[in-house]
Amino acid sequence: MSEQNELIQLLEQKKPIVALLAPSFPIVYEYPEIVARLKKLGFDYVIEVTAGADRTNQAAVAALKADPKVRLITSPCPSLVRMVRTKFPQLEKHLAFAADSPMIATAKIAKEKYPHCKPIFLGPCNAKKLEANEDYPELNILALNFKQLDEVFTHFNLSESLTDFDPTTKFDINFTHTRLYPISGGLAQSAQVKEILANDELEVVSGWQNCEAALKRFEESDRVRLLDILFCEGGCVNGPGIVSDLNHGQRREKVMKFWGGGKKNLWSKLKNVFAGKFL
Repeated sequence: MSEQNELIQLLEQKKPIVALLAPSFPIVYEYPEIVARLKKLGFDYVIEVTAGADRTNQAAVAALKADPKVRLITSPCPSLVRMVRTKFPQLEKHLAFAADSPMIATAKIAKEKYPHCKPIFLGPCNAKKLEANEDYPELNILALNFKQLDEVFTHFNLSESLTDFDPTTKFDINFTHTRLYPISGGLAQSAQVKEILANDELEVVSGWQNCEAALKRFEESDRVRLLDILFCEGGCVNGPGIVSDLNHGQRREKVMKFWGGGKKNLWSKLKNVFAGKFL
């Protein structure tokens, strides 16, 4: 059974479910309307995955501070994790599994707060299905991409925008600081690792065509302590589960606007944070 059909079945049976909404959602949905649509659809609660990303950051920073010699490859990206396992198994020991990915950390938050609800991840990534089913089956996460979510909205005749929702609708659990996560370098920026790492101890990379070379550099030199790396070019904003005519820059701006509450010139400021390390 497809993931969207499984969700449709859960909704028709009125099973208790909680949405884990990935931070790339502003590219395709408006807030707070998307929360209202999900609840009208039948979700009991909606959690912003940025809440789990904060736990990811805390664990990664704690590991870097605890051991000045530790070297980490970030592991929120399941496609990158699988590249390491298949092509660079000798580097698997550096994957930062002590820091749960935002999806996994958010699913654990959902289990703590709403133990009666099945967690449903909604995001831009197809590989999250593998992470949910193969790496963390005990959490019972159903992972859908945004394309599939749109199919579910269509099935229940909710494909059009709502006009009668309460504009004060909010996430049941959220966290604002980590909303840059889907942009390349978002983890390093939101975790403020620049405060504990020198410039040449951090490398930010995105794009499958760049990942292999970056992993080789990481293996050949022990200077980089944190490799913040994502498989999709430019980060999760270009995930295959997103249907959008927006180009990369426009997608990035959507995420930044939601993060910054409409402030202008955020990207020009962000690019200076790591002296051009964003790719």
